Amino acid sequence: MRTHPRSRAVRFPGGLSLRLDPRALTVVVLLLLAALAAGLALIGTGDARIPVADVVRTLAGNGNAYQHFIVHELRLPRVLVGLLVGASLGLGGALFQSVSRNPLGSPDVLGLSQGATAGALVVIVLMSGSAAEVTLGALIGGLVTGLAIYLLAWKQGVHGYRLVLVGIGVSAVVTAVNGYLLTKADLVDAARAVVWMTGSLDGRDWDQVWPLLGLCAVLLPLVLTYGRGLRMLEMGDDTAGALGVPVQRVRLILMVSAVLLTAAATAAAGPVSFVALTAPQLARRLTRSPGPNLVASLCMGAALLVTADWASQRVFGAGRLPVGVVTGVLGGGYLLWLLVTERRAGRI
Repeated sequence: MRTHPRSRAVRFPGGLSLRLDPRALTVVVLLLLAALAAGLALIGTGDARIPVADVVRTLAGNGNAYQHFIVHELRLPRVLVGLLVGASLGLGGALFQSVSRNPLGSPDVLGLSQGATAGALVVIVLMSGSAAEVTLGALIGGLVTGLAIYLLAWKQGVHGYRLVLVGIGVSAVVTAVNGYLLTKADLVDAARAVVWMTGSLDGRDWDQVWPLLGLCAVLLPLVLTYGRGLRMLEMGDDTAGALGVPVQRVRLILMVSAVLLTAAATAAAGPVSFVALTAPQLARRLTRSPGPNLVASLCMGAALLVTADWASQRVFGAGRLPVGVVTGVLGGGYLLWLLVTERRAGRI
């Protein structure tokens, strides 16, 4: 495996070592600061605006009762959900793109977001379920779609382009199913479903924060543990197997983790589009580092989503847009640019 010339090995007691790239580390720190700054600005944004300095004082426990209610009960949960959803989508997108070895291998393209949407629509249209039941339906829909893609793509293992092609086919089928479900819904349920399908952070509270935070706390260490095997998989299955990597086991664990992250993020905020596609590519261009750039993609996803939510409230004023609309517009432009770039390079 080729080592990046700028990377440095850091050794810890007990024989543990970690290889760091100073540029990548700098990018991660800057992205974390950008996500934090956007989050603080977002907490202070709304009908009742609060200066950032007062937001910081309130978070430290020094605000008045009015500021405490606005910050802790209304806006902080929304920002935390945005950060966690963006981080989950960024990390999930990086995993899928690395496993498939394709910059288009994201949950949006592979149909996982559409599968989670189908699960939510079943609960809304056929069961008139509560918000908690819609969340559970979206999670189950994403997991079932991920399992279907994996099984259909399996042929003596799962390989990159087969995974992408099967995912595109499943996405088309599930999208048709979603359209059919909408035609069978009454007016109230259809309006509710369309709002959910847009992707929004409106009304998010602590009930969405804790499950997503718990899932990220479990999956992030697991994914980082298999990060070295993922880098080797990018060199090809034969090379990775020759270096002692259990190829199919590593791929299965990482794909399951990516599906869980994507499904949970979609369940929490709806199908927020293009964050999973753009975050890993932007992170790689900033770090200029080989490999999956998992931590940088995670931070980029969090910063992108919170910044998009802030922009949706500040730019459009009283006619504010759901964050899914903003990410869709920006991500669609990025996708067109990526397709043109890949074609000029002769890769598609």
